[in-house]
Amino acid sequence: MKNSFYYCLTLAFFLLSCNSGTTDSKKNAEEVNNASIDSMNKLPDASARAIPSKEDADFLVDAASGGMMEVQLGQLAQTNSQNQQVKAFGDLMVNDHGAGGEKLKALAMSKNITLPDSISSSQQKDKEKLQKKKGFEFDKAYINMMVDDHKKDIKEFQKAADKATDSDIKAFAAANLPMLYKHLDSIQQLKKRMGIKDLPMPVRTPPYE
Repeated sequence: MKNSFYYCLTLAFFLLSCNSGTTDSKKNAEEVNNASIDSMNKLPDASARAIPSKEDADFLVDAASGGMMEVQLGQLAQTNSQNQQVKAFGDLMVNDHGAGGEKLKALAMSKNITLPDSISSSQQKDKEKLQKKKGFEFDKAYINMMVDDHKKDIKEFQKAADKATDSDIKAFAAANLPMLYKHLDSIQQLKKRMGIKDLPMPVRTPPYE
């Protein structure tokens, strides 16, 4: 049965390499996990295995991608900001999300869940836009992005902490919530001290002539 398990994993990777037309590491990881989980669920002893759900796998993929983004933007803050408080927050992101990423890798490995090895294509575009900004213009964009990202992260981690089917993944999500709340509180206070306003909402074209 153990050989069947590894055969399913090998088959999932093979099918992805043949059929995937995207270079987006996050999407690739999601496809590998979906194929692997589908294969494992077809094994004769599937009911006796602790097979993660696709939702749990997607959560770990999102968390890994988001964590890498936080680290890379934190590193960017060291070069593009001239504000020591912004640099300090960026350094906090590098340290906390870097350490969290290592724990996430170990958890994913224990569950045979594939993680992306780089940020997604959309995240890369956001990063490139931010790279073009310097000084206070960078600070405004970076701080607003960090506020929005951490609000989203808290929502996703709380959902996983409440509804994840795997107990270890559920515990991982719950354990990281205090850190995320601390980050959000810190960046919101920094935003207030610097007098930074919310970014204006984009003007949307009405769906009529």
